[in-house]
Amino acid sequence: MNQGKLGFLTLSFLLILSVALGRFVVEKNSLKVTSPDSIKGIYECAIGNFGVPQYGGTLVGTVVYPNSNQKACKSYSDFDVSFKSRAGHLPTFVLIDRGDCFFTLKAWIAQQAGAAAILVADNKAEPLITMDTPEEDKSDADYLQNITIPSALITKSLGDSLKSALSKGDMVNMKLDWTESVPHPDERVEYELWTNSNDQCGKKCDTQIEFLKNFKGAAQILEKGGHTQFTPHYITWYCPEAFTLSKQCKSQCINHGRYCAPDPEQDFTKGYDGKDVVVQNLRQACVYRVLNETGKPWVWWDYVTDFAIRCPMKDKKYTKECADEIIKSLDIDLKKVDKCIGDPDADVENSILKAEQESQVGKGSRGDVTILPTLVVNNRQYRGKLEKGAVLKAMCSGFQESTEPAICLAEDLETNECLENNGGCWQDKASNITACRDTYRGRLCVCPTVQGVKFSGDGYTHCRASGALHCGINNGGCWRETRGSYTYSACVDDHSNGCKCPLGFKGDGVKSCEDVDECKEKTVCQCPDCKCKNTWGSYECSCKNGLLYMREHDTCIGSSKVGTTKLSWSFLWILIIGVGVAGLAGYAVYKYRIRSYMDAEIRGIMAQYMPLESQPTPSGPHMDI
Repeated sequence: MNQGKLGFLTLSFLLILSVALGRFVVEKNSLKVTSPDSIKGIYECAIGNFGVPQYGGTLVGTVVYPNSNQKACKSYSDFDVSFKSRAGHLPTFVLIDRGDCFFTLKAWIAQQAGAAAILVADNKAEPLITMDTPEEDKSDADYLQNITIPSALITKSLGDSLKSALSKGDMVNMKLDWTESVPHPDERVEYELWTNSNDQCGKKCDTQIEFLKNFKGAAQILEKGGHTQFTPHYITWYCPEAFTLSKQCKSQCINHGRYCAPDPEQDFTKGYDGKDVVVQNLRQACVYRVLNETGKPWVWWDYVTDFAIRCPMKDKKYTKECADEIIKSLDIDLKKVDKCIGDPDADVENSILKAEQESQVGKGSRGDVTILPTLVVNNRQYRGKLEKGAVLKAMCSGFQESTEPAICLAEDLETNECLENNGGCWQDKASNITACRDTYRGRLCVCPTVQGVKFSGDGYTHCRASGALHCGINNGGCWRETRGSYTYSACVDDHSNGCKCPLGFKGDGVKSCEDVDECKEKTVCQCPDCKCKNTWGSYECSCKNGLLYMREHDTCIGSSKVGTTKLSWSFLWILIIGVGVAGLAGYAVYKYRIRSYMDAEIRGIMAQYMPLESQPTPSGPHMDI
């Protein structure tokens, strides 16, 4: 088949797709002009489908419109122009006119000159469009994967306003804002990857396979942890009914023209056909379905990466046999996979591919899927470089604040605002407790929960531990001091939240508690014979003339006369001796009574066996004669 017929068939596919789908959504982010006042305001701009948009974040810069090379189709070094930021200056956003060369080339040239971002001004009044990467056969695309700056297409009217302000000598400052580019309703991100098993479509296929390999680890961690719900999808076209029996449709489609894909090499006379791609796509979709039913959907990443490595088209291993070996090696039920695939030659609908075609049609805010590959995060199409770090930025921005997993807080993905001045939040340096909670989008000032103890407060100026056991954390925020072997605290370890100085102290209980001088205030030790001495947190009270002090009654017991004291001691000794004598006498009486009792018992026993002198002789039995 000649190139003309091939082009006609490819065009037919595209026309059919556009009619069937019909709505492509341009993904946007916010652009806020902060100066000058004449154009200050918030505008929309379209995110380019290349580079690295700062999903979930913002970027502030100064706009520059160069006097030469305004379409950025030549190197700025040829014009001795540089946009590299100097110390103390904002990053540079280069305003570029649309036309004459690819959007990606404009971004690459500006990036090499030091630009932090590019703003492409449309050259006609029209709705915003998506700036995409060029077709592989129309450009040298080696630089595409090296573009790291974000890009935005702005309307002609905004571009004219920016140029006018700059021509008047005004400084134009603005903020590119991607914080709301991806919805972030809850703690789980749902995302889809519209992909393809074809590995012979040039740079895009190479990029896609490389992404699958690099992103596999992160994807499996997120899926196993329940942080994400991932679903792979595959784009297919249908063949027009008039061409169903044609050689072209038969080589590109399965199930009698219902599901089709372009020829991998764009040449019907060699290599694999489009129908081979459709079947392998279907096999990948079925592998996912079987794995999802068994609760291990993340193994899909192992299958597709292994297939890309072990079964490439160039080695003529893009076959069912090669795929089946991988399926078996991963312990996936091959019979279920084959049953899911069904008969590609049958004149029937395939439920899997039919559902895929229906899913291509945009629902809600997502729009139709027409770009391959396409990543959809929380029902919003991702725009930008298909690369692990860039995609993670978009996915991490889809988590509700403070619910993102640890992988989203890595240094290469976000800046930890808590590291500088504690993010402006409350902190207790002594206990290493802070209210600053780092998030992917920024930071939150929220009083923490430490070791089961919850702190309460505004998170910015104060946080205080509350509830049972709160004294174990920073002493509940109350005063505490140790002197020698004595420690006093104003925190009460119960459900109360306040601080109260302990008995013997006075103060607010938070910053300080001062010792009360009970002696000076005459609140204790006030009996006539008492002597008072103040101590830290307490007092000592003693009696004059050796008397005994009774603290409960604040009194000294006994008399103040020495003679009386001596008499009392003599009486005490006499009493002790009397008690001792009485005890000895009682013991002697006790021993005597015991002895008498034992003698009587012995005599009674002996009387039973021999007559005693004091008893008469008993007479024998009498018999009458």
